[in-house]
Amino acid sequence: MKFGIERLLADPALRAPLEGKRVALVAHPASVTRDLTHSLDALAACDGIRLAAAFGPQHGIKGDKQDNMVESADFTDPVHDIPVFSLYGEVRRPTGQMMSTFDVVLVDLQDLGCRIYTFITTLLYMLEAAAEHGKSVWVLDRPNPAGRPVEGTTLLPGWESFVGAGPIPMRHGLTLGELGHWFVDHFKLDVDYRVIAMEGYDPDAAPGFGWPADRVWVNPSPNAPNLNMARCYAGTVMLEGATLSEGRGTTRPLELFGAPDVDGRAVIAAMRDIAPHWLAGCTLRDTWFEPTFHKHVGQLCSGVMIHAEGDAYDHRAFRPWRVQALAFKAIRALHPGYELWRDFPYEYAFGKLPIDVINGGSGLREWVDDHAATPADLDALAGPDESAWVEARRPFLLY
Repeated sequence: MKFGIERLLADPALRAPLEGKRVALVAHPASVTRDLTHSLDALAACDGIRLAAAFGPQHGIKGDKQDNMVESADFTDPVHDIPVFSLYGEVRRPTGQMMSTFDVVLVDLQDLGCRIYTFITTLLYMLEAAAEHGKSVWVLDRPNPAGRPVEGTTLLPGWESFVGAGPIPMRHGLTLGELGHWFVDHFKLDVDYRVIAMEGYDPDAAPGFGWPADRVWVNPSPNAPNLNMARCYAGTVMLEGATLSEGRGTTRPLELFGAPDVDGRAVIAAMRDIAPHWLAGCTLRDTWFEPTFHKHVGQLCSGVMIHAEGDAYDHRAFRPWRVQALAFKAIRALHPGYELWRDFPYEYAFGKLPIDVINGGSGLREWVDDHAATPADLDALAGPDESAWVEARRPFLLY
């Protein structure tokens, strides 16, 4: 199969509209070809493409910024001598000056298929700026490693943020190119938008179920180290709004959770007692870890590792958002007064709890904190949103 970047490089007819145009690229470390050449280098070496600028999203075009809310600066690329603008620095939206440097921008970002992953918001902001300034946006499409399944509540009006680009569920099941078509339609953007689609991509094919088994994984962000993390992320990302460690400062971030004052085995037992049907498709394993930075740094934590892999993995049955919600519910049952939720301006959203910003509303948190609320209550909250999104996205599926 071929990713969008590879089709563009291989087919002069696809590149023909770029002749004589100034071309920019939005990229990060996972913006690579099959042989692991970075897209910036591959495009610079390609006949007929005149690179004029590049853009880096959150964590930087080099992927060097470890944590969230660590900004990147603009710089000049020393190899290609073009400006590299940061879209996670002084600005999140491209400025008029930035937009004046190109005619067509190629967006080649590996996404994780989760609403909170900020690369989709960067795409939306670029589309909006392109509509304003009369520029063209091309997405060089890549797989959604989380595949087609949909899960979670839809972001509510008034909860839009850099981690909430629009009214979509947590796990949206689209590629970046497909999602761009939805953005253009939903926000009624008058923009020249096109997708260089993948060739031979089947998001339902085993064993990858979204990620081709023969492709090398390159971290799209520093704490996205493998396919298991990508599968778990639509649930484990909620840990960024909790006092529990999500494993930052370990080698398996966003695949596990824990704290010095919880008992991983007891949490797993409580999860199985409360909603065993929500644990289908994955394996939970109690574990110990000591973060080298971030939450609970230098402290021995007991916790739980989520394995969305191996013989027990069932792609259609695994529901990471519910698994993590259940973990919160189990800890609340074991320790009713546990200080579970963090309170700080997450992604600069002031006056709102991070867990609510992450979920695009307060429903998940309120369910966790309500002792009487049952798993059926959360299903009743999320189920209609999930069904509605499956239908709403249908016209935009390319594969």
